[in-house]
Amino acid sequence: MIDLVAAAIAGFCVLAVAGGLLGRAAAGHFLVYGGCLLLCLGTLGAGLAAMMAPPTTLLLPLGIPWIGVHLRLDALSGFFLFLVGLGSAGASLFAIGYAAHDEQPQRVLPFYPLFLAGMHLVLLADDAFAFQFAWELMSLASWALVLAQHRDPANAQAGFVYLVMAVFSGLAMLLSFALMAGGQGSFAFDAMRASHPAPILAAVAFGLALVGAGSKAGLVPLHVWLPLAHPAAPSHVSALMSGVMTKVALYGFIRVVFDLLGGVPWWAATIVLVLGGVTAVVGVLQAMLERDLKRLLAYSTVENIGIVFVGLGLAMAFRANGFVAGAALAFTAALFHALNHTLFKSLLFFGAGAVLTVTGTRDIDQLGGLIKRMPVTSAAVLAGCLAISALPPMNGFASEWLTFQAVLLRPELPQWGLKLAIPADGALLALAAALAAACFVRMFGIAFLGRPRSIEAAIAHEVDRWSLGAMVGFGTLALLAGLFPGVVIDLLRPVSKAVLGASMPVQMGDPWMTTIPVEASRSSYNAALLALFVALSGGLAAVMVKRLGSRGLRRAPAWDCGFPDPSPMTQYTGGSFAQPVQRVYEGLGYQVREHVDMPPPGATRAARFSTTRSDLVWDWVYRPLGDWVGRIAGALNVLQFLTIRRYLGFVFVALIVLLLALALWQ
Repeated sequence: MIDLVAAAIAGFCVLAVAGGLLGRAAAGHFLVYGGCLLLCLGTLGAGLAAMMAPPTTLLLPLGIPWIGVHLRLDALSGFFLFLVGLGSAGASLFAIGYAAHDEQPQRVLPFYPLFLAGMHLVLLADDAFAFQFAWELMSLASWALVLAQHRDPANAQAGFVYLVMAVFSGLAMLLSFALMAGGQGSFAFDAMRASHPAPILAAVAFGLALVGAGSKAGLVPLHVWLPLAHPAAPSHVSALMSGVMTKVALYGFIRVVFDLLGGVPWWAATIVLVLGGVTAVVGVLQAMLERDLKRLLAYSTVENIGIVFVGLGLAMAFRANGFVAGAALAFTAALFHALNHTLFKSLLFFGAGAVLTVTGTRDIDQLGGLIKRMPVTSAAVLAGCLAISALPPMNGFASEWLTFQAVLLRPELPQWGLKLAIPADGALLALAAALAAACFVRMFGIAFLGRPRSIEAAIAHEVDRWSLGAMVGFGTLALLAGLFPGVVIDLLRPVSKAVLGASMPVQMGDPWMTTIPVEASRSSYNAALLALFVALSGGLAAVMVKRLGSRGLRRAPAWDCGFPDPSPMTQYTGGSFAQPVQRVYEGLGYQVREHVDMPPPGATRAARFSTTRSDLVWDWVYRPLGDWVGRIAGALNVLQFLTIRRYLGFVFVALIVLLLALALWQ
């Protein structure tokens, strides 16, 4: 299987060349995206097979001389390969129709296959050089895709911030590998597994891996690039960056912390738990206030990454205390939610792309009434909203329910840090789940229900069949994963067994397909029976309303306090829906200023009300840091204009300092 995946990566590189040559051709997008779709289906199958098979390795005579490139495909990389192949196949299918409306396809087609190649290669890399090369390829290709519409100043700023954060992420991962390599300096992951660095070095390596992978995944406070980059990129690329690339970052964290380091102490789990809980709440609060459809989905990605990190933190805590059954439950919940997020977040970005294609706007306050004009898209987006809101029987509920079970399962842990962090995370996850439901009620209600708020929304129409196929397919998968979570859990058992040495009980042996986290006496969940109950009760309610209610069809103008309402401007807006939440939680991740311009008595001009919102992380961390770097760069600018003798003097001083440092080190 590893040969097949390596060949697929080479195929992506060939398609990148073809995209550069045929970018302006009418059928160029069909060739590139269709080829990527076929290759991703192949890697999807290879990843699925690798989860059930023993690890395989491959050594390529490339890269650093006498070392080569080490590749390895095991159960962990196989699962993420399956996830990446699935998300990339859906994005490629959607792109076949979506890209037909692209005015400058030559800016996207060469880099899209390179992006896929980089993500696939990260999962196969079995040495630090190959991993870093693939990580940087993934970052640079996605940066080029973010800048596809570079003439927009907002997109240019998004590309700059994303590039800075990507370089920072790659540097942190590189330093982490350097510490794990130890004095031997071996690039191979096998040597790192056997090195067993000193506790202080292992702690620093863990911190660097958390920063590097957390930056790429969107962990607070390293998340600032997501709400900038996702709206700037084309919608199918946004789906890849949110639904797929963030999972590659999760893979990097899991590979380092659970595999190469061989486990971490309990205090490291406390850090991950705190960051995960804060990330979940801050992300959904920011999403709740957004009017831009794609920025809203980007902040929602931050929330879901926080949920996954909570699961990973629980697995680390239980593993450090020898509670392997709880570690297996939490680890499975984290992987399950990562898969679910790929499904429903890709689906929602596809829906946002479809809306953007036919209306030309991402502002939900300029939409409305789309459920009548885009019925298939609306149904698919509704399925995604139900899933991301963790409502049964969709897949989001199953994975979040498992995470809550892991929180409630906690044994008597001896460390006070964990005793405080785990219940606090349970409360934060409950708050995030409630706010997520409100957020997506707001999004769907304002954008798809009611009456059109603009001419573009009033004349909207359904999108092409390729895009509809991708949305309906992912919506169906989200429903199936929610109805039969036991199938997914059993699929993840080999991964948990390979990483932790333990796994959840077999789920599909029960005749009623009941999901059992640890043992049936503690808790269980039957998605199929719950779905049947919801369908029957809902159908019975509809029949009773139809039979017992008035049979006459009544039509009347929309009501506005006793007056006919001819204008859709009197409908609820996204801002009015979010204002109570905005006022209650102000100061937790954001700050809002309300501006009221009320005319004096007798004046005829209209009153005006507006709000401005700022990200506290950006204002308190990144803007001062950027100003500080700018001042230092300005002060050091004089070094460009020195004489050659002074340059040689600097080189001599640097050499003396390095020799002294080497002598003291020895």
